[in-house]
Amino acid sequence: MGKSASEFQAVQIAVMTVSDRRDASNDTSGDYLRAAAAEAGHAVVDHAIVPENLYRIRATVSRWIASDDVQVVIINGGTGFNLKNSTPEALLPLFDREIDGFGELFRMISYEEIGGSTLQSRAVAGLANGTLILAVPGSTSACRTAWERIIVDQLDARTAPCNFVSHLKKR
Repeated sequence: MGKSASEFQAVQIAVMTVSDRRDASNDTSGDYLRAAAAEAGHAVVDHAIVPENLYRIRATVSRWIASDDVQVVIINGGTGFNLKNSTPEALLPLFDREIDGFGELFRMISYEEIGGSTLQSRAVAGLANGTLILAVPGSTSACRTAWERIIVDQLDARTAPCNFVSHLKKR
């Protein structure tokens, strides 16, 4: 993978865990994403644990989209095929542009790890008001796969031939 910009540019990230069972004491996926983002040099400016409720998810993400302080939202959970899983339905109406390749690439990579079960992953991504929104499954291993194999490079302005940093709202 090539590099484009000459120097790293930290971005401001909010992390959401969508779950009816997680709280601050057992949010291993949210903890992982916040730690990985900070270790990569980014600023985690907010985080939330939101129940599996389409409107609560949408309301929190909408607040972050409208904020000048949040450039990237990373969501874990609510992307499966269970009837309660509604993260994609909450997000899709908010997107100005959907990033189809994100879900496609996540499922391709995930296939190497879990085989055909990846069919039930509804990972999605999009841009809204200059905010990059990425939604991945809630397991810590899925978060690690998404972060290490896709997200970390796309949040690095040095990644060539392209990355999402130039598309983000300016701080």
